[in-house]
This record gives sequence, structure tokens and C-alpha cells, in this order.
Amino acid sequence: METDIGQDSSNMASCCCKISPIIPIFAFFLLVSSPVHAARSLETDGPHAKNQTFRPQQELQKLNSPDGDIIDCVLLRHQPAFDHPQLKGKRPLVPPERPNGHNPKGMMAAEDFQLWRMSGETCPEGTIPIRRTTEQDMLRASSVASFGKKPAKLVIRDTTSDGHEHAVGYVSGDEYYGAKASINVWAPNVTNQYEFSLSQLWVISGSFGDDLNTIEAGWQACKITYKTLFCSKVMGWEGLKLQLSHILMQVSPELYGDYFPRFFTYWTSDAYQATGCYNLLCSGFVQTNNKVAIGAAISPTSSYGGGQFDISLLVWKDPKHGNWWLEFGSGILVGYWPSFLFTHLRDHASMVQFGGEVVNSSPGGDHTSTEMGSGHFAGEGFGKASYFRNLQVVDWDNNLIPLPNLKVLADRPNCYDIQGGVNSVWGNYFYYGGPGRNVKCP
Repeated sequence: METDIGQDSSNMASCCCKISPIIPIFAFFLLVSSPVHAARSLETDGPHAKNQTFRPQQELQKLNSPDGDIIDCVLLRHQPAFDHPQLKGKRPLVPPERPNGHNPKGMMAAEDFQLWRMSGETCPEGTIPIRRTTEQDMLRASSVASFGKKPAKLVIRDTTSDGHEHAVGYVSGDEYYGAKASINVWAPNVTNQYEFSLSQLWVISGSFGDDLNTIEAGWQACKITYKTLFCSKVMGWEGLKLQLSHILMQVSPELYGDYFPRFFTYWTSDAYQATGCYNLLCSGFVQTNNKVAIGAAISPTSSYGGGQFDISLLVWKDPKHGNWWLEFGSGILVGYWPSFLFTHLRDHASMVQFGGEVVNSSPGGDHTSTEMGSGHFAGEGFGKASYFRNLQVVDWDNNLIPLPNLKVLADRPNCYDIQGGVNSVWGNYFYYGGPGRNVKCP
């Protein structure tokens, strides 16, 4: 939505929160990809690859996006989710009850934020839009079996050695049944193809070992060239190993020189070892919407000192069936993760986290100039710094409630920082981000 709230850091109630000594610190590998359109070759490479895409010739309509994407309209029942043994022969569920207190009024409509919809075209009812992946995307994967998956190897890392730097807020210590936030969207500068900049939320459960379950939402920018079609991402805790599922947006500047964010999803129930994938690349997420293409470009983005653009994301657990649903913007249901995909998340989440992260590809040398958020520090406030606002969680009775005791952390505040607060308009919020390399962050 276009945000024009006339406020800055001086009139917001600032209340930076004390950092817990046990705080999630992330370090992660991301294989950015999108729905594959070359299933015939995949089907010869084993059972896992077999479920990674819809089959050729099953699209009913092909749409061209201004950014060069091809969007295929595929029959809903032909999406990869329905290859799963527990979904074969079944139909998608009807929309669930929204959390109490959820009011999407005033948020932007789906057709307003994706470039492929600018012409007014959409996929017919009974189909879903799937962004076509190129042959080059496939060639960047180490193997067909690993395409669309994160690495399964778990390594204990810390932010001083792996180059991952964060500015995050989180809540823990209770039972959570969902999370919601409005996230300011930017197109930050990313220095090279080995780095990225992201903003997202996580819904997490498990022991932070091999049984970790997660769902995540947000946006990501990464420098992609014709020779480097994937961003890398590895997620972890300080002293603990995490693997996360996520919805995010990725920038793809190789097409017409643009930096449009792109919308992605991921899930895992075993810390990326055998389960989970990006987007619709395996049997998992069930898409129900014919107007939102996961992986398609998003526009507009915010501008420094100008118009501010943010998106609202809601992930919550359906009280009736236990599935985790994804809503984007003005009440637009994108789809759901069936509860049987998870172990701990069949019940509830134990932590919710929000924030930004960058990768510094030369942690032993000069600091990267890759920006987080808008590329400006939190203290610059509205219109200049990036933000998360109206942060909420869903409680056991399906109520959206304010965050209890939000904590914030910046790994390297001279490079990227964060300032939290509460007011009557934005509820729980924080500004965050920074330019990376500067006189105080050499």
C-alpha cells in the first residue's frame, strides 16, 4: 500500500528493547529459483525430482510479463502439491476463518503489485499462475535432486566468521499460532552476486536441531547476473543450527536492468535435510489463488524522501483444520501449507522473528557496500529508513494481538542498526537498515 503517514522518528514513541542473551542470529544459504517448466527431463532423475514441477503441455494459457517473465496458467489440480500421497484426488480446502481483529481494509489489491498483471490479464478461474523457470536456472543447480532446495548440511556459524549480519526483532517464550507485519519494500543496492539483502518474518518451532519446522515471509534483493542465477543463503542460530522456510521477494537485475523484488516461498520440517522446497518445486504448498504468481516481479518500491510502499503479510494456523495459510495484502489468500507437512508446527510455533539481513562476502576485508532496507540508518525515520510496522502474533484463540516484549538486535550497528517503538497508529514497529561500508564501518 502507499503509506503517507506524516511521522518521523522524533514524534514516534521510541523504546528500544533490551536484547536477550539467547537471541537468534541467522546465517544462511538460499537457492533462489522458481517453478520449473522442464518436467520431462526431471522425471528421469528419481522420485524427488519427479514432484518438482507441473508436467509439460499442461498449461492452458501463457502470459508475458513486462519484465520478461513468462507466466503459465496451470490447472489447479495439476500443481505439484497434488502429487503428495495425502493430497492425491483431493480438492483444495475452502478459505478458513481469519484471525479475530484482522482488518485488511485499505490494503492494496493483488493486481496492483505484480508486473505481469499490469496488462489486466489474469489466469482463468480453476488455474493458478506459475512463473516459468529457464533452462539456465536448472543449470545452476548442483543436481536435479537439489534444485529448489537448501543445503542439508548443518554447520554452527557465527556472524563474525560467515559474513551474515542482522538487524532483527523477536518474541519467544509462548505459544504462537501466526504472525503478521507490514513491511516497507525497497530495492537496495547489492554489491555482487555473492551477496543479498532481505527483510522477512519467521514462524519457528522445534528444538533447533534436525527436527526444526519453520515458515517465513518477506522480501529479498540479490545481485543476479547471467552467470549467477541464484543467491546463497544459510540460516542458523548463535551456537544453534537453524534451517528456515520462507516467503520472500528477490531482485533480478539481469532483465532490462531492473531491481524489482520477487515473491518466494519455502518450507521445511527437518531443518532442510529431506523435506521442503522453494515455491511450488515439490509437493507441499497448495496455491489457491489465480491472480498471484509466486516468484513474479513486484512494483513499485519505496523511494528515499518520496512515496513509501509496503506490503502486509499474514501467516496463521487455521483453527479448524490446522493448516498454515498465507495471506498477501488486502485479504488475498495465496494458499496454504497442509499441517501434515510438519511435526512441531502441527501444534504451534515457539518463536516469531522479524528483520533484515545482509551477506558481506569478504568478512575479513573491507566491509561490503550492500545495503540493508533503504540503505539508511534507523534514526532517519519515516520516508528514509525502512520499517516493519503493526507487528502482531496470533494467540491460541485465533486473536491477532500486539507483540509482548519485542526485543531488538543489530549485529554491527555501525553498519546496520535498528530502533523499536510503539505508537497508536503503527502499534509495535521498528526502523532498521543501513548503508554497510561507511566511515564508521570500514
